[in-house]
Amino acid sequence: MFEKLREYNAEEIHFRNCSETGLKAIVAINSTVLGPSTGGTRVWNYSSEDEALYDVLRLSRGMTFKNAVSNVPMGGAKGVIIWDTNKPKTREMLLAYGKFVEDLNGKFTTGEDVNMSEEDVEIMGEVTKYIAGTKGDGKGGDPSPFTARGVFRGLQAGAKEVFGTDSFNGKTVAVQGLGKVGYELCRWLYNDGAKLIVTDINEKNVNRAIEEFNAKAVNPEEILKIECDVFAPCAMGAVISEDIANSINCSLIGGGANNVLVDQYAGEKLHNRGILYIPDYVINAGGVISVYLEIQRIHTVALANEKMDGIYDNVANILKFAKQENLPTYLASDKYAMKIIEDKKKSDKKQSITF
Repeated sequence: MFEKLREYNAEEIHFRNCSETGLKAIVAINSTVLGPSTGGTRVWNYSSEDEALYDVLRLSRGMTFKNAVSNVPMGGAKGVIIWDTNKPKTREMLLAYGKFVEDLNGKFTTGEDVNMSEEDVEIMGEVTKYIAGTKGDGKGGDPSPFTARGVFRGLQAGAKEVFGTDSFNGKTVAVQGLGKVGYELCRWLYNDGAKLIVTDINEKNVNRAIEEFNAKAVNPEEILKIECDVFAPCAMGAVISEDIANSINCSLIGGGANNVLVDQYAGEKLHNRGILYIPDYVINAGGVISVYLEIQRIHTVALANEKMDGIYDNVANILKFAKQENLPTYLASDKYAMKIIEDKKKSDKKQSITF
């Protein structure tokens, strides 16, 4: 377990098992250098505890980098709940998880992620104050619409780099996953003139996209094989392996999914082929920005949208930094984020010596 912590440069891993409610959960706190940690909680039908641990460690590290490059003064963490997603979540299980979060005493603030709804978070809020993403004055509610807006603005910055224009008029965009973020991203793209190719395991979502956005639908296994200008992964992570990177037929990749690349070899292959990859934690930071505004009790729709639009500049800065450092974007963004974290460590150390 300590080897896992070292591998992901993580501070803590917490486990909670509750046989009475069926809760099996893991919280990984990757870093608290920039502040108390935050990250969503994902509910997923993991095939094993090892798979869940791998996911939560990768996701929590991504949250650390995401907060750093987005100028959010909070650390990175993530929670996962091992649950049969074919069954409804129970109130008792959610309360048990909320108590788990409360017991961490402010080290971890959480909210929605995959298969975790606004209503679920509100139930958790009955037993913990360390949540965000609920309704009410000064609260942001479900951050998914803000995330989608941020992804769209980030893709615009990428399009400006690749196509010379940040308009998607006439461009073909393949969207993988039509959940809350993916579907709203389709709306933004469609309204900007994009031709959409979509896929999702939920047939209802696909039919809605066909009707509302005049989208072309393909089977999930086909989405990575079709020719398009832009590929937007908005489902689960680890979709681009080295083999996929070698065959994918697009010019720009960026979306709402986390941990899109399987490994560094996929990132190298995309770079060598001249395909621009926008690192996931840079482009999909809208949710955590919304959560931070809520935690600070300054959240308004206007302010949140203003911050989402700033993701355009964040992406442009990372692309510029990658060019200056002559690095693939996935490495450049990591280096950019780690410098922010290391500078904070040095600053804190200097202050501790001074006082």
